Amino acid sequence: MELEDVLARIESRLKEVGLSAHAASLAAKRPDAIRNLKRAVKNNDRRGVTTETLIALAPVLKTTAAWLLEGVGDPTPRNSVQVVGRIGAGAEIQPEFEQIPPEGLYEIEVPFPISTDAIAFQVEGDSMWPRYDPGDVIICWREGTDVADVIGWEAAVRTTDGKRYLKRIQRGGANGTFDLESHNAAPIRGVRIEWAAEIKGVVRSGQWRRK
Repeated sequence: MELEDVLARIESRLKEVGLSAHAASLAAKRPDAIRNLKRAVKNNDRRGVTTETLIALAPVLKTTAAWLLEGVGDPTPRNSVQVVGRIGAGAEIQPEFEQIPPEGLYEIEVPFPISTDAIAFQVEGDSMWPRYDPGDVIICWREGTDVADVIGWEAAVRTTDGKRYLKRIQRGGANGTFDLESHNAAPIRGVRIEWAAEIKGVVRSGQWRRK
């Protein structure tokens, strides 16, 4: 950890969020934190600042402790994601009947930082209960993954006939086909999958807010 670099990152966030060093330190309940860091840099004192202090400062500066410490990741991670459609944990969802605009259905705020590559689907149906409830939101990467990488796992899939499901994926009886399994419904057998995505996160129905 280079203290000069840490201080430079802190000062850039102070400017971005419009806080003084003193105000930010007070808000983080570390009254002398940034002043002590500046003093350490000036005196070439390598003790500088603790990781615990950076963890306390990060939310005040609207960034992450990892970025303050090492410059890792995005300095301003998002807490929002675009819901691009609904996904069927019971009946199929056919996108052509949703009238989804190009930008998606709506944007939601979630209680954790999220990648800019993420998209979300709102769960409909109860065949994957108790793992998922109607109204839950699942988070995936937009580019998806190779279907072979999610064999045996729950995944979001789009079949070649345009239907979307949230199911456990198994190999089908014929080459190139797959079976879609539910927790409390009959499997859907022999489908061909056009797109699949690993589930990166789940936000329960009461834990997200529409923006």
